[in-house]
Amino acid sequence: MTMKKTLTLAGSDTSGGAGIAADLKTFQEHDTYGMTALTSIVTMDPEGWHHNVSSIDVELVEKQLETALSVGIDAAKSGMLGTVDIIELGAKKFKEANLDRYVLDPVMVCKGEDEVLQPENTDAMRELLLPQALVTTPNLFEAWQLAGSSGPIKDINGMKEAAAKIHELGAKNVVIKGGKALDHEKAIDLFYDGKEFTILEGDKVDTTYNHGAGCTFAAAVTANLANGKSVKDSVANAKAFVNAAIKHGWKLNEYVGPVMHGAYNKHNVAINS
Repeated sequence: MTMKKTLTLAGSDTSGGAGIAADLKTFQEHDTYGMTALTSIVTMDPEGWHHNVSSIDVELVEKQLETALSVGIDAAKSGMLGTVDIIELGAKKFKEANLDRYVLDPVMVCKGEDEVLQPENTDAMRELLLPQALVTTPNLFEAWQLAGSSGPIKDINGMKEAAAKIHELGAKNVVIKGGKALDHEKAIDLFYDGKEFTILEGDKVDTTYNHGAGCTFAAAVTANLANGKSVKDSVANAKAFVNAAIKHGWKLNEYVGPVMHGAYNKHNVAINS
C-alpha cells in the first residue's frame, strides 16, 4: 500500500480545532499521509479565550522542513507562519523542493481576534509566497489585505476585483471565501483561474461552531491535489467537505466550537470512492 504524502507548515492550535491539528485530521480523512512543520504554538487564556502566539525558532522550523521534504511531498500547504523569517524560509525550501502543488492559506488573524497579527507578514507573503502558490485561499479580510483594496470587500464584484489582483501578483488560482459573511442567501465562495470566475454556492449554516473551517478548507484542497484531482475539482470537493464539517460542528466550551472534520466521510459517500 502506498499513500500520497501531504505537508502542512503551520501553527499548533492547542484547542485542537484549527492549525496543524485540523490539517492532520483533514489529511487523514482524505487518505493521505500528513506530515508537519510547526511554526508557532497558539494558546488560549482560559478566562476569556484570548489568543497568545509563540513562534518557533526559525532554525528549528528549517530542520522540520528538511526532514519532511526529504521524503518527497506530493502536496503542501502553509497556514500561520508567524514571522517574516519563517515566510522567507518556507518560500526558499518550497522552491528548492520544486513543489508544484502548494496551497497558501494566508492566515493573518486568529478567529475571535480583529487585528492582523504581524502586518509585515502580508508584504512578505505577497512577494514571496503568492508567486509559488498553485492555489491561495484567503477569506474576505485576507483577500482585502493581499490585494491592497481600498476598503473591505462587501460583494461579489469586490471579490472578483480582489481575485484578479491576487492572480496578477502570482497566484495561479485564487479562492476567496465569502462564506456566510456576504449579504446573500447562499454561502458564496469565488474561484478564479486567471481566465474565468466561478461562483461556488452552498447552504448557509446557522452556527457559531465553525472554528478551524478555513484551515480545514485549505487542507482539503491540498489533499485533493495530492490525490491527483484537478484544481477546480479539488476546490469544489473541499467546499463540500467543509460544509459537512460546519453542519456537524460542536461546542467545545463556552467560547468556541470546532468543525467536525470527519463529518463528510461519516455522513456521505467517501470522497475518494
